[in-house]
Amino acid sequence: MPLARISLTRGRSPEYRRALADNVHRALVEAFDVPADDRFQIVEELEPGALIYDRSYFAGRRSDDFVVIAITAGRPRSTATKKQFYQRLVTLLGEAPGIRADDVMIIITTTERDGWSFSNGLAQLAVEEVA
Repeated sequence: MPLARISLTRGRSPEYRRALADNVHRALVEAFDVPADDRFQIVEELEPGALIYDRSYFAGRRSDDFVVIAITAGRPRSTATKKQFYQRLVTLLGEAPGIRADDVMIIITTTERDGWSFSNGLAQLAVEEVA
């Protein structure tokens, strides 16, 4: 049930954005224990200058292809699972749409199960507390 928010600078082709989104989802399925039909993504293109980042902080050299991928997940994952996901994601993004690993920043945030309503104003994942 993760939500992926993918932020990049405006100007990429629809094919580029689709490959980016598809490979974010593929990495979630392959390395983050997400079902294949559990896909919720926001791809936001920002005007040049609206994505502000240090070009060398914890990286070799970031370029104008820098992308931020923020994952909000409904349950925690182990550090080993997160590391596997990070590696799988940068490998896939390197293949398509061709983003260098230095240009990929990933942030994972977890929430409580009752922090999600998928529709109808219901907390579908909430576990009722027993008094």
